Amino acid sequence: MSLRYALLAILRVGPLSGYDLQKQFSQSVGHVWHAPDSQIYPELRKMEAAGLVNGEEQVRGARGTRRVYHVTDAGEAAYREWMQTPLDYQRVRDPAHLRAAYLENTTPDAARDFLRRHIAYWEGELEQFQGELDHIERMDSPMLNRRLAVIPAAEHEPAIEYKRFAYEGLAERARGEIAWAQRGFALVDRLEAAG
Repeated sequence: MSLRYALLAILRVGPLSGYDLQKQFSQSVGHVWHAPDSQIYPELRKMEAAGLVNGEEQVRGARGTRRVYHVTDAGEAAYREWMQTPLDYQRVRDPAHLRAAYLENTTPDAARDFLRRHIAYWEGELEQFQGELDHIERMDSPMLNRRLAVIPAAEHEPAIEYKRFAYEGLAERARGEIAWAQRGFALVDRLEAAG
């Protein structure tokens, strides 16, 4: 259900076509909630059937049309209710930490390769999160600026600070994963030497 509220969060800023929504999703919410494109359109149809959004056909070019989605009053109410409801934490499915728990079943070289790949992945994530923080600092984030354009000036600082807070948390998580994997190298070396 979180995909629904992620889509509502984006659409509350203003109407978007499904294509534009997918782009906005990957550039913002996609950093904290992964959803392939194949899930977005079916969820939009479900949201429309539930009365949370309205889709309207717009002419695009000489022969084409596109469907543009708007949040309804019911969608706004559902979003606000979701924001007030305590978060239902789910158990994490973490393939990297699952694999780490059983590294004794592979070779030290394969364990080191796993750790190198883990570090490379999280360095890439950290670069993205830091890039978002840099955009926030420079005030040139397209999604944030789009939001600021439609909310009252009194809400600008909270919007900016909460976005910063979210990306700082993501960056800290990435740094923690990198540090964890780096400690893993010492563990592999120690166990290999003892064996």
